[in-house]
Amino acid sequence: MESIIKNIIDRYKRIRSMRQLKQVYGGNYAFVGIGDHSANNLYPVLNYLHVPLKYICCKSKDKIPLIEAAYPNVCATTSLADILHDDDIKGVFVSASPQSHFAIASEVIKSGKALFIEKPPCQSEDELLQLISMRKEANFPQVTVGLQKRNAPVIRILKKKLQKCRGNMSYNLKYLTGAYPEGDALLDLFIHPLDYVTFLFGKAEVKFAEWVKHHTLMLVLKHEKATGILELSTGYSWHDAKESMTVNTSNGIFEMNQMDSLIYKGKQTMFMGVPLEKVYPLKMVEVHLFDRNDFVPTIHNNQIVTQGYFDTIKGFVDAVEKRKTSSEQSLEAIIDTYKLIESIRSIQNKK
Repeated sequence: MESIIKNIIDRYKRIRSMRQLKQVYGGNYAFVGIGDHSANNLYPVLNYLHVPLKYICCKSKDKIPLIEAAYPNVCATTSLADILHDDDIKGVFVSASPQSHFAIASEVIKSGKALFIEKPPCQSEDELLQLISMRKEANFPQVTVGLQKRNAPVIRILKKKLQKCRGNMSYNLKYLTGAYPEGDALLDLFIHPLDYVTFLFGKAEVKFAEWVKHHTLMLVLKHEKATGILELSTGYSWHDAKESMTVNTSNGIFEMNQMDSLIYKGKQTMFMGVPLEKVYPLKMVEVHLFDRNDFVPTIHNNQIVTQGYFDTIKGFVDAVEKRKTSSEQSLEAIIDTYKLIESIRSIQNKK
């Protein structure tokens, strides 16, 4: 019996290993950008998926020999035009400075090549609509926006659960980081929570918006079937950054913490308006819908997966290689997110 079990385990491990080795892509790709975010979160996924990079493009000529030493099979260049004129390149990943994304994205889209553009893809709703128009004129090349938290397991699970809930609901969201002097926090950081509440609850109307000391944005948002209170802040600490959300529905409460866990707590019943839990103690129904396992170091327990980077990049390359299609992170899919950001900016400018 032991030998049978061992053979089954060995066979399973071999199949799993073979499946990973067989995962290869036929096209060549280029990457524009070589910063910390790219090196820590995006390049590792490309390496794991065996996505062949032919070019890495950067602004500084001083980096070229360093890139070629670190990536011996890659051509380092400062010329985006060389990449876009290479017929071997199927898709281009772009993760540069936020202010440069619109110009780079425009050139890639006009070339007809597929584009993965990190957030934010542009600086305004007007620029977003321009990119959408360019994509139409270029015969709709694949474009994926790196708002990866839409692909975080907790967000996907929560969306499916909320679709089954009836009646109105409310939510409370906290997104708390340290100071961000190098850019526009609303567009560079807060776009993440603003995007996934739009993804979860639909387009939002700003009922209240106020900045506290230029680092904390307090919001009340009204969706079709939900109302949310949000605290988005760079007034806390990067060492103790927090991201959490509680969603209150008619049947129960969902609690999300750091994209690492999602818990559902069923509500106690009432009799003639009286909560029975006040009369006698009842066991709370608590279901762990998702928990990241910090002990087992597998790909599924890696933060690159739980934060959504892995599935976002894989979804883009699969779409380029015609393995499957996805429109949840297209330019068109984030129009409501940019409309919400424009509304917040408008209120801010009036004060």
